[in-house]
Amino acid sequence: MQPNEKRISKQTLEKIGKYITFICTIILAIIVFTIILMVAQRGLSTFFADGVNPLDFLLKTKWLPSSVDENGQSYVGALPMIIGSVAVTLLSAIFATPFAVGAAIFMVEISPKFGKKVLQPVIELLVGIPSVVYGLIGLTMIVPMIRGVFGGTGFGILSASIVLAIMILPTMTSLTVDALQAVPQYYRQGALGLGATRWQMIYKVVLRSAKTGILTALVMGMTRAFGEAMAVQMVIGNTAIVPNSFITPASTVTSILTLSMGNTITGTLENNVLWTLALVLLCMSIIFIFIVKRIGRKG
Repeated sequence: MQPNEKRISKQTLEKIGKYITFICTIILAIIVFTIILMVAQRGLSTFFADGVNPLDFLLKTKWLPSSVDENGQSYVGALPMIIGSVAVTLLSAIFATPFAVGAAIFMVEISPKFGKKVLQPVIELLVGIPSVVYGLIGLTMIVPMIRGVFGGTGFGILSASIVLAIMILPTMTSLTVDALQAVPQYYRQGALGLGATRWQMIYKVVLRSAKTGILTALVMGMTRAFGEAMAVQMVIGNTAIVPNSFITPASTVTSILTLSMGNTITGTLENNVLWTLALVLLCMSIIFIFIVKRIGRKG
């Protein structure tokens, strides 16, 4: 084969590769757009087809889609589920962040060899455990512990937050490790050369330089927590009321969707309001993504 023929064949393969990747990108964009369009169409039908007031849906606290009041209006207040989702997400992030940052500091700054040999495989193992297993662990260990310490049934936001904190810990740790490893080595050498101790170097130089990546890890962990369904459903109690404490049964958007979607008929109000909850969940996920993008730009 002549050199020109080899060059032509390579150019042809490059063009074919570009076309294939372009087609895959277009297909992926179409799938994402179709999912967003379908959820939006079904979710908005609650307001346009069934006549539910959007403010009533977001702000009222009674959730009984199959019942109506004296004015013929259904009880479709989603505020208890929204409050439950936000509370569980924030509390799990508060629980997981110190452990994620501490583990990442140990793996990168204190004992890199031990961290790579022992901790990193353990973290990867935690990522691969199914969520239902976390739910079973929470049901048999965390719920009885909460019941014994605080009283009550043990089901509630606190139990769900602890389970979710364990679930999002591997994701947050891995992203935090990447953020710490991205800090240039000469930052550390310069700080130590100026007389800083190891902990001063870690706190005042490494962590501050990696704060953008750490914030990204936090938001990604919250995104994971907000969208979790099965494990939360098993330990939160699934009661559609505004919780008055962290140890009373509550519910989240995902837990109500998991419990109710298979028991409704397509096109009915009961089914449409569940699609509206899915739309709320989708909007929150998009907001989290925009936050991550914003943090990335600032970094």
